[in-house]
Amino acid sequence: MNTTSDSSHYVPNAGDYLIASKSCELMSLQYFLRMGKMIQCISNLVHGLQRERGASNVFLGSAGTRFGVERRELLEEADRLKQAFEQALAEIHEELTGDPVSSRLLNQIAIGLHDLEGLDELRAGVAALSITADCATESYSTLIKNLIAIVFEAADTAVDPTIAGLLVAMVHLMNGKEFCGQERAVGSTGFSSGSFNTAQSQRMMHLVEAQERCFQVFTSFADNDSLALWRDVSEHDRERSIKQLRELASSVGRYKSLDPELADQWFALMTDRIDALKAVEDSVEGCFHARCAERYADARESLSHQETLISSLEEEDKSPGQPVLLLCDSGEDEETAGSFASGGVSQQFGRSIFELVQQQSVRLQQMNDELQSAREALADRKLHEKAVLVLMNHRNISNDEAHRVLRKLAMDQGKKLSEVASSVIAMEEVLKRR
Repeated sequence: MNTTSDSSHYVPNAGDYLIASKSCELMSLQYFLRMGKMIQCISNLVHGLQRERGASNVFLGSAGTRFGVERRELLEEADRLKQAFEQALAEIHEELTGDPVSSRLLNQIAIGLHDLEGLDELRAGVAALSITADCATESYSTLIKNLIAIVFEAADTAVDPTIAGLLVAMVHLMNGKEFCGQERAVGSTGFSSGSFNTAQSQRMMHLVEAQERCFQVFTSFADNDSLALWRDVSEHDRERSIKQLRELASSVGRYKSLDPELADQWFALMTDRIDALKAVEDSVEGCFHARCAERYADARESLSHQETLISSLEEEDKSPGQPVLLLCDSGEDEETAGSFASGGVSQQFGRSIFELVQQQSVRLQQMNDELQSAREALADRKLHEKAVLVLMNHRNISNDEAHRVLRKLAMDQGKKLSEVASSVIAMEEVLKRR
């Protein structure tokens, strides 16, 4: 123990802060272990809302003649999942707000909860057939997007690379599944009404491309078991039938009629695909929870080991007559070069603490290096979304059109989307003045 001239005043030493570093890591892992339940509830709620949205679009597209009973059943299921999410959030509320790790995460939770408050009004509009299918799709999609964004912000706070990687995989899988759900909604509207207009056909093409981009990132970070399930989804016979219906939707104009019965086939195929993707999502979530528990157990054991080791070293340090280790460059002989005056810390204790600190520093640096790819994936997504907003505001175009413009710019310039997005953001002030 280090003391000043006032023997009652304790001065923390290197060992204290080393233990604090380990404790901080342990608390972070405990936080994500508890966060896992909320993430799982968001996953389930999003899936329930996606199913509700699909049924609502068939209901609206058929002017209320189809999927009335199914829609009401899905509403009840979504309400149950909403209550489970709210309960999970309540359980972690004090931890989230008492020692918040991210104001962006808390703000995103607020946005998600606010959107959920408007769900009853949206449902009433659908039941009364007072809103269009496109408007209903947009409202449901905004709500779902903001719920998924909670997982995104949670991923952005992870400091353990294995946990961060799984959250990156999960959030991109959730987004890909959401784009698949939006495609089901657009297709259900078109097939139910018997025709597709140009905007609907173009939107389906955009949603297919968006899914592919998300799934590409997912496969870069997912665990092996989840990747095996993903391959089963992508190689299933169902995919061939979906492709045929996609081609039909994009080739048939508004003046050529389609058999409305195709709506049932489309809805069944896409629902089966989305349910299969949910199984992959559950696999990733299960791996995430297991990894959190494993890393938490390892960190707790490591903390206990270091506490015992440092305690034993401190006991040894109390033995009289121990030489003092200096760890600063005094400019004298080689025996004392590279040491500093340690205020009474013994040579053995000083060397041991120094080694432990060095080991922790190397390990944290390795973790930081491994985190880099996950952080880059999250940063690329943020850049992409911000650039889309810039284009939407400057050109007064839709979200889909902004995405298409960004992709075309990347293709024309032979650059990555993230590079083009950065350029667009950097030019925002110039664009405003034009």
